Amino acid sequence: MVLTHLPVNLDDPRLVAFFDRLQRIFAAMDRQYAEVARHYGFHCNGCEDNCCRTRFYHHTYLEYLYIHAGLNKLDHQRRREIQSRAAVIYRQSAQADEKAMPVRLMCPLNFDGRCTLYTYRPMICRLHGISHELRKPGQNVIPGPGCGMFDLRCSDKSYLKFDRTPFYFEMAKLESELKQAVDLSGRIKMTIAEMIAGIEHRAEGRGEKTEVRRQWTENMELGSRNSEWGNS
Repeated sequence: MVLTHLPVNLDDPRLVAFFDRLQRIFAAMDRQYAEVARHYGFHCNGCEDNCCRTRFYHHTYLEYLYIHAGLNKLDHQRRREIQSRAAVIYRQSAQADEKAMPVRLMCPLNFDGRCTLYTYRPMICRLHGISHELRKPGQNVIPGPGCGMFDLRCSDKSYLKFDRTPFYFEMAKLESELKQAVDLSGRIKMTIAEMIAGIEHRAEGRGEKTEVRRQWTENMELGSRNSEWGNS
């Protein structure tokens, strides 16, 4: 799934309050994750099984718009580079899917091992790695595994509950309110690459605007020429 325009203008003043609330939810996630990670002595330094190569899907318009709010803070050249990378990954993923092959391609936001939009990263990028729990009404607790490196490094540590349920509920509630406020319907299921590949951004301060179809065509052509990038 790739969109060629944002469902809501990023200048829409209604987004301000939603982004503020999202930031507070994300801050709470980060605090709890850090607390549990300290208990286990878990960190991602030196990890070869890079989660930035995992194909995560994201399901909220809120995170989608927030990623683009972050992109709008970058300079034009860096945005174009990220969009070109996203187009490569989108193309290669589609080709792998056609052949029923697994896909592990580096996220287009990752530069030299660091996320360009770390502050704006979605929920799953914040919560992935540590074993966790989910609690659905009337059901038994659903345990969730940690990543391979967590299991390798921390399996001998005493268990500390990391319950994702409150965060999921808060995100679902905020997403529902956003959709009602700006008249959105349906659901999305998109990777970071799919979120970015087809969308234009103006250069802040210059009013620069690139026509969407030309941008998309250029990105896809570049992706075809540089198809080896994601496998490096």
